[in-house]
Amino acid sequence: MTVNQIIKRAVERLKLEGKLLTPDAYAEAFCLESKKAGILVEDCNHVDKYLSLLDKKVQSEIKQYRVKTTQELIRFIISKMNRMQPTQCAENFEALKMLSKRILQSIEVLHNAEASELAKNTLRIIENSQNSNDYEQLRQAWVNFLTIYDDTYLYKLSKLGKVYSGDLKKTIDSLEIIGGRGSSATPSDLAQISQLMIASFVPSIASSVNDSIANLSETLRNDPSLLSSKSMKDEIKDIIKLRIALDKSSVKEMVIALDTILDKLSLQLIDLIERSDISTGEIQAIKHELERFDTKKETDFKSAHKKLFTIAVALEERTEILSKDLKVHNAKVGKLSSKVAHLEAELQKAQKASREDFLTKLYNKRALDEYMNVKEGEYNRYGRNYSVIMFDLDHFKLVNDNFGHEAGDAVLAGFAKILKQESRDVDIVGRFGGEEFLALLSDTDLEGALIFANKVNKHVEKTRFMYKGKRIDVRVSGGAAQRSNHTTMKAVVNSADEQLYSAKQKGRNRIEPS
Repeated sequence: MTVNQIIKRAVERLKLEGKLLTPDAYAEAFCLESKKAGILVEDCNHVDKYLSLLDKKVQSEIKQYRVKTTQELIRFIISKMNRMQPTQCAENFEALKMLSKRILQSIEVLHNAEASELAKNTLRIIENSQNSNDYEQLRQAWVNFLTIYDDTYLYKLSKLGKVYSGDLKKTIDSLEIIGGRGSSATPSDLAQISQLMIASFVPSIASSVNDSIANLSETLRNDPSLLSSKSMKDEIKDIIKLRIALDKSSVKEMVIALDTILDKLSLQLIDLIERSDISTGEIQAIKHELERFDTKKETDFKSAHKKLFTIAVALEERTEILSKDLKVHNAKVGKLSSKVAHLEAELQKAQKASREDFLTKLYNKRALDEYMNVKEGEYNRYGRNYSVIMFDLDHFKLVNDNFGHEAGDAVLAGFAKILKQESRDVDIVGRFGGEEFLALLSDTDLEGALIFANKVNKHVEKTRFMYKGKRIDVRVSGGAAQRSNHTTMKAVVNSADEQLYSAKQKGRNRIEPS
């Protein structure tokens, strides 16, 4: 096809669409006809050329709005710039910067050398650096600090007083450091010491307190100053010996009770191990240790405790190793499952976005091409016929000119709903481009396609398209073709497109068959 023929077809397109022969309208029509004829014209690629100079996020947004001409691109950019509020953004940035500086200055005075040094470096970079890599390194440094921060040193003070993990000052105030080099005990100090002594009189193992212990405790509680007398010191030594004797007596009783329990425990553990399928060499060794353990020969509670503790540790080590391995594997499986679920969700989202028209929520041209290839394969293999209908909204440009592009978008979305309502579950409907729509009807001949197309046409005539209280008169033209009447899939689509133009020439608001 020659350039003159393209020019002629561009002029004819403008007449059919009822558009004025303005430079912008002619350029748009010329580019559409050139593309249809398969001829690349450099002047028609200005949009793609300018798009390549923009940010990828902005490119994606422009593609979603299906910007075709340079004029539409300029309008889009102007609209986006009007929505921006640089003054507010600058104010917010400054406010956040000042807040960060005050927080960092507060951290500097805390009692932690690492946090203070990190805060100083952060303040320096906020004041002097504009490099995003510096901020990323700082962010990682703070993450590392939180990860390896160790406050166990606080709990070393627990011997001197109560530790408050969230309040260092309160912890220091609670420390009880009594006396000092060259100092003498005050009445308050003696009262505190007497309380400690009374607490030390209580047997650590025996369940009851002797009357002598109780009497001495009451005496010291009433008069802590007696701690200074030599006779009281001797009495305290005797009471401590008594406390130890009570504990020893209680230990002997516990060993006797322990013998009985240990016999039963040994038999049960040995029986359990013999019936277990996991009797490894280590467990067998524990079994033999239990067999060798003779509680009758153990006269010392400490020795019996040591034996039992050794056996318990051996069992605990084996089970702890297994438990850690299971936790590690479970954590890995959990992370992998979470990652797979996230990737699947992202994949579904991306697949849906790549096949769905942003405005009408119908299939886009890419998805339509895929489904047409599927139908073509079914036709070639099984002889399953299908039909294609091309729809075009009549005088759609006038809707945009008279009511605005938002009204035009509302009309397109409304017509998409009608297509969806009239189509079957097995039919494929989508936006072919601009105000053109395509219906791909499975197992349908030309007669069935015309019935569907006329139902859509009548539905549009009866529908009241409203925008901001104003009614918009909408009509649609269409062209239909069936696969069995043509040699290729492309020929079917071209035939439906030609019939669409035929409907336009014959007065619009009609459906023409191939």
